[in-house]
Amino acid sequence: MPVLTNVSESVIALARHGLVEYTKAWDAQRTIHQEVVDMKRPNTLLLLQHPSVYTAGRRTDESERPQDGTPVIDVDRGGRITWHGPGQLVGYPIVRLAKPTELVGFVREVEFGLIAVCAELGIKAECSAGRSGVWIRDDKGDRKIAAIGIRVAKGVTMHGFALNVSPDLSAFEQIIPCGIPDVGVTSIEKELGRTVSIDEVTPIVERHLFESLKRVSI
Repeated sequence: MPVLTNVSESVIALARHGLVEYTKAWDAQRTIHQEVVDMKRPNTLLLLQHPSVYTAGRRTDESERPQDGTPVIDVDRGGRITWHGPGQLVGYPIVRLAKPTELVGFVREVEFGLIAVCAELGIKAECSAGRSGVWIRDDKGDRKIAAIGIRVAKGVTMHGFALNVSPDLSAFEQIIPCGIPDVGVTSIEKELGRTVSIDEVTPIVERHLFESLKRVSI
């Protein structure tokens, strides 16, 4: 996989990829992270999809993992277990934080950007106190539409967000997503009740996430 393609001339460089195996993308993240730390590369947002894979953050309990022996990749981000797969737009912002010790502020900005994406598509989403990610809360119950898991090293972020556009949501039935039992997982396609493609959503994500990332990075 090339480390960067289609780089924009904006403050936040953009690297768009298609379907990329998780471990290859993780290797690319580490390479880009070090180059941003060394100031050899601009702040960069990677946008891609992964083949079906479960990843477990540092806070994952054994009981939250699949009970049928399905492989899980343990990663160095915060958060718990989640699933990635086709139809889910994954974003890895690798940026130098203006305030490296204020990780919560960075997460909030990513959430606000994704909430704005949902709003533009006609979905009312919000933050949830004590829970990272983006949620829909109404008389149908709480359900998560985007997950966030971040790592900061040497003042530069890694990992990022996963926005459910049109994935097969049954994959989440094998785990306790993000360690939160008794809540649902949803997608843009499910909420709108129509076919929604990654290509439709990607430019909207780029626009709103660029604005969010510019507010917290240097």
